[in-house]
Amino acid sequence: MRDLTVTLLQADLAWHDPAANRARLGALIAGLQAPADLLVLPEMFTTGFTMDDRAPAVGPGDATLEWLAAQAAASGAVVAGSVRWAGVDGFRNRLLWMRPDGSWAHYDKRHLFRMADEQQHYLNGTRRVVLELHGWRVCPLICYDLRFPVWSRNRGDFDLLLYVANWPAARRAHWQALLRARAIENQVPVVAVNRVGGDGNGIDYAGDSVVLDAHGEALVEAGAAAGAFAATLGRAALEEYRRRFPVALDGDRFDLASD
Repeated sequence: MRDLTVTLLQADLAWHDPAANRARLGALIAGLQAPADLLVLPEMFTTGFTMDDRAPAVGPGDATLEWLAAQAAASGAVVAGSVRWAGVDGFRNRLLWMRPDGSWAHYDKRHLFRMADEQQHYLNGTRRVVLELHGWRVCPLICYDLRFPVWSRNRGDFDLLLYVANWPAARRAHWQALLRARAIENQVPVVAVNRVGGDGNGIDYAGDSVVLDAHGEALVEAGAAAGAFAATLGRAALEEYRRRFPVALDGDRFDLASD
């Protein structure tokens, strides 16, 4: 067992400007004072949360993939965040998980935010993904997924929940409460990265990126400031807590119905 150091990269995203956002986030990474195992960027970190079908998108061979690979190689950490992804069948809100060796995995957002008509512009994902990092099983999810506890439910298959978001300031109380609930009910730490500033639609974001332990207690809180915020998750303490208080043994069994 080993501990895991995560760094949250909370930033004000430039609207529809991938180069500016790569430069802004790259400067945060370059300025890190200590190494990390996992660097986490917000949802749609190249564009902001956009429904504009003309907005820049990421695809194979794109500069953003090259940038992610370079950041992961230079830092020795996995770099994760979601982008507007252009596939052969349409656009997806896709979380990219870039490893230092240049290999990568992805998770496609399952729950599309209908109040912004996201389902009219993007294809939803159909499978949950669990990724391994230094012995930790990480379940990455995106923004609106947070509101659906069944999709986030620990079935004994993960040790850490990861959320990337563009969560509006108007509903910041929901963000804070739901993140704590997901940590407590699943008995896992939660790493959650949101953005700050305002977007091209006039929506404001309060940040509130946070790392919570399995009790729902904050290890680091970013507040409303742009910057990098680090916390170390203790594996031995997590295992001991779940051993002493094995809530999962009494959990309800269920199957997820397909669409």
